[in-house]
Amino acid sequence: MNKFFYLIARVAALLGAAVYHAWPRDQMVAGTPAGWAATPANIERGADLARAGAVMACHTVRGGAPFAGGRTLDTPFGRVVSPNITPDAATGIGNWSADDFWNALHNGKAPGGRLLYPAFPYPNYTKVTRPDSDALYAYLRNIAPQRQPSQPHGLRFPYNQQVALAAWRLLYFKPGVHEPDPKKPAEWNRGAYLVEGLGHCSACHSSRNSLGASEAGLSGGLIPQIGWYAPSLTADNEAGLGSWDRTHIVQLLRTGVAPRATVFGPMAEVVSRSLQHLSEPDLDAMALYLQSLPATPAAPQELPPPPQLEPVLRQGEALYKEHCADCHGAGGQGKGGVYPPLAGNRALTMREPVNAIRIVLNGGFAPGTAGNPRPFGMPPYGPVLSDGEVAAVVTFLRASWGNRAAPVTSAEVNRYRTVPLD
Repeated sequence: MNKFFYLIARVAALLGAAVYHAWPRDQMVAGTPAGWAATPANIERGADLARAGAVMACHTVRGGAPFAGGRTLDTPFGRVVSPNITPDAATGIGNWSADDFWNALHNGKAPGGRLLYPAFPYPNYTKVTRPDSDALYAYLRNIAPQRQPSQPHGLRFPYNQQVALAAWRLLYFKPGVHEPDPKKPAEWNRGAYLVEGLGHCSACHSSRNSLGASEAGLSGGLIPQIGWYAPSLTADNEAGLGSWDRTHIVQLLRTGVAPRATVFGPMAEVVSRSLQHLSEPDLDAMALYLQSLPATPAAPQELPPPPQLEPVLRQGEALYKEHCADCHGAGGQGKGGVYPPLAGNRALTMREPVNAIRIVLNGGFAPGTAGNPRPFGMPPYGPVLSDGEVAAVVTFLRASWGNRAAPVTSAEVNRYRTVPLD
């Protein structure tokens, strides 16, 4: 049976490649002639754009030289390694032209026509305008070059084949720049450009099909292999922002903390290394756009826990009183600006319990930002609590103080106990 599926995948990939190579060239390459210039203004603008796109975060290994690559991303298809994008001629992009750089962002193609894997989010970056691409290029041309060869990916067959990638692109990728909506104000269009394009928010906040393609906009999804759930940005019972004060959204994006939420996990890095450096108008534009997204219906609340869960809830309550109540309060009310409330906390009541499990196991750490330089954190309880105890306390949190969410099991806890943090 495995050989049968292998043959089907191989034939489909070859057929996709045939169609790909028959595709008219003028539909595959877009853009205008390069107009980049290494002026101080263009370089500064490119630096701002790089921060908006979290470029350094993806292309910098922890403790390594900025933009020199080497950071790994585990996917269901194998491991992808970010390349060196410093202007080193031998190992980076020093020999790339502005047209080459534009072709990578807009078409997902390296010089010579090699297809890039969509772990590099060109399905979003394709919306970047040519002037912004040229500004990014000018900035990257003026950072310190690093002699560091890019490491090969570790993808499994047939996902490591260019013909298979060509077939994927035919199904799920179409180049196209951002087109402003003339019926919307300039601020809204700026927010849409940042969220859908440079910010590539859907790369995390969307579900993915069996071939790794994003689906359903910003409706949330489990980030494969990393073991975090990026909540829906359109559902009020997850991370929907429609009812928020816009200034609080800006505050959350800039500092990582706001009256109604605190960011943890991968989003903490996004805030720390990207969003906090954006201008106030850009953050406000993103907030305006996010608030305008059509709301999706909230999932129905879970029924009250069945009687057989009572022993688990009693165990969880005892553990909560011992380890958690001093900070979060006996009634889960939290302490304003310091420890988040747990009563009514959407991070606890989402259908996917993984984030709550990960925070109890590994601790919760808001980002250190200019607006929140000394964030309060939660210590990890994985070393002192068993899988069953973690399951009991998370189940208690998801069923107390008006929270209504399904219980979790020790097997679920164990699954995420072994997932690496990065």
